Amino acid sequence: MGTRENLRNVAIIAHVDHGKTTLVDQLLRQSGIFRANENVAERVMDSNDLERERGITILSKNTAVMYENTKINIVDTPGHADFGGEVERILMMVDGVLLLVDAFEGCMPQTRFVLKKALGLGKKPVVVVNKIDRPGARPAEVVDEVLDLFIELGADDEQLEFPVVYASARGGYASLDPNVPGTDMKPLFEMILNEVPAPQGDLEGPTQVLFSNIDYDDYVGRIGIGRVERGRIQTGQMVTICGEEETPRNARVTKLYQFEGLKRVEAESAELGDIVAVSGIADLNIGQTACAMDCVEPLPFVQIDEPTVSMMFMVNNSPFAGKEGKFVTSRNLRDRLFKEVETNVAMRVEETDSADTFKVSGRGELHLSILIEQMRRQGYEFQVSPPSVIYREKDGKKLEPIELLMIEVPDGYVGAVMEKLGPRKAELLNMGTRDSGTTHLEFKIPARGLMGYRSEFLTDTNGNGIMNHVFDGYEAFKGDIQHRTQGSIIAHEAGESTAYGLFYAQERGRMFIGPGVEVYEGMIVGSNPKNEDIVVNVCKKKHATNTRSSGADEALKLTPHSVLSLEQCLEFIAEDELVEITPESIRMRKCVLSKELRMKQASKRK
Repeated sequence: MGTRENLRNVAIIAHVDHGKTTLVDQLLRQSGIFRANENVAERVMDSNDLERERGITILSKNTAVMYENTKINIVDTPGHADFGGEVERILMMVDGVLLLVDAFEGCMPQTRFVLKKALGLGKKPVVVVNKIDRPGARPAEVVDEVLDLFIELGADDEQLEFPVVYASARGGYASLDPNVPGTDMKPLFEMILNEVPAPQGDLEGPTQVLFSNIDYDDYVGRIGIGRVERGRIQTGQMVTICGEEETPRNARVTKLYQFEGLKRVEAESAELGDIVAVSGIADLNIGQTACAMDCVEPLPFVQIDEPTVSMMFMVNNSPFAGKEGKFVTSRNLRDRLFKEVETNVAMRVEETDSADTFKVSGRGELHLSILIEQMRRQGYEFQVSPPSVIYREKDGKKLEPIELLMIEVPDGYVGAVMEKLGPRKAELLNMGTRDSGTTHLEFKIPARGLMGYRSEFLTDTNGNGIMNHVFDGYEAFKGDIQHRTQGSIIAHEAGESTAYGLFYAQERGRMFIGPGVEVYEGMIVGSNPKNEDIVVNVCKKKHATNTRSSGADEALKLTPHSVLSLEQCLEFIAEDELVEITPESIRMRKCVLSKELRMKQASKRK
């Protein structure tokens, strides 16, 4: 057995928006990775466009910094529970975790979620209380909250003796005392070296590398990212790829990379504890092990949580099909979805009876809407059904996914929130007030009860509320929930919307389009407060007559229309409706476009 003292592997885990990516920025800057004159983007780790726009991390990233001759491999992980599949496997590559907690918000649902995974795998935690320069920061209380959480999650005595560092990632400093601001990140670097265990194992044994992540490159194909668990690996070496249940096969390591700063650097070899990227192995999957050919021993891999929400992805068949997208056929759609599953472990894709329809399951609405948005930007055109939860059967009982929901709202809005959550079958677990006039509420709620709630919640609290939720487990079915109380306003015919037509339509409800928009029969152009659909003609033109009354030519005043985002569209549509998605537009429509056919089907049902 040997220990590599000059190496540390650590993951940064935290709730959304508590500053993980900003902290990694500072560690990179202060370890001298960038040249003094180099222009570096903020949140440099969030590399894809969607991450930069939304300010969230979706994919985990690897980076490495040098501090006093010790290499520290840092993995930045997503905070959203929808990307929990990423967090679980990343923890397999590291020996310790930095648990980041906001000095004002304290422990949030995702903090609990990621910490539970880390403690379960026996990782050594270091608690970083971030944003101590924020107004209203309460670092001492937050440390107590973290301790309570550790006890609640069943941490052992050694894990309970966690060290604490107080930091401001934005300010670029850390300190061991909340009342004495530091000057740089040195206390945090020291803490990592002293507290995170160095990798241990058999330095001279036969090769063993466990792959926890897959990247894809258009030039070299699949790149496996993993950790050397035993011995060493070299460029050009022949290895055996094996898993717990599959037949082993041989492959050659054509290239080997190690991480330095944000770059992958080619290396000749790597040894125990190193995090490496390997190219040249076709069909490599997450959770597989590369072993020496004379000693084939696959390593066990973490069990990844099952998906809880599914949607149907279909080929677009609306009257506007094929006008705006580049990839429109069922073959394009099929190839893209199956390629996604290769790197996105928490997602499943199944074929259905129809060749044009695929069932895609994921960890939540956000997980699926990010995929839709990525495909849209890559030029795909398709349509999707409303999200539905995945039920399970156990001992003849129907079980459904339950979420833990945490809400913070100003005291005046508590009644409005409670009133809406009652019919959605939410159960209040905890209620407390904070000094600043806000109330903290905790609920258990069926995942279906949350669908479509976020936009209502923002309206009910005038945008002042914060809500977070995390998957809690499966429980017995809670009964029916009435979802939408509004009906749709549907276009009567194909054409271009006119101000005249919209002026008379807006009396019926809220419009989603303005004048000059191409519409087709059966397309949803607005919502009305009654629980029934209304068909209106938004393309109606004013007929010219030879009489002129005094008020005839006054300008028509149009109420500004609402523009719905992709998530809002998915929340709005009912069972018999679809969202049509193209690179240029997002439209909502009825499954059956013709009004006559819809009437016939409705009368048959009655």
